[in-house]
Amino acid sequence: QVQLVESGGGLVQAGGSLRLSCAASGSIFSINAMGWYRQAPGNQRELVARITSGGTTTNYADSVKGRFTISRDNAKNTVYLQMNSLKPEDTAVYYCNALVVTTLSGMVRNYWGQGTQVTVSS
Repeated sequence: QVQLVESGGGLVQAGGSLRLSCAASGSIFSINAMGWYRQAPGNQRELVARITSGGTTTNYADSVKGRFTISRDNAKNTVYLQMNSLKPEDTAVYYCNALVVTTLSGMVRNYWGQGTQVTVSS
């Protein structure tokens, strides 16, 4: 079994910054792409940022380009999301996602964290 545990959410004023972390643990052989998604009340879950296994390729939602930065530390099985210049419309529950090759099955499986609330006040 694999667990993803997020941390770093909270309440911040518009223009402020937060850094989210997501640590993966359990029966991990390797981790392919990792990403951050978010879901605001009444909205569908949407991709915020994604990073490949080597960290060389990243993708961002247009709404966060230039403000958010995704990175990862493969030695720690951890992905980060640095969020700067936050706006009230960034308010959502942020979920970590990882494509993990498990030691038990040898197959790639999709895992989600439990989510962390980010609230940006105006």
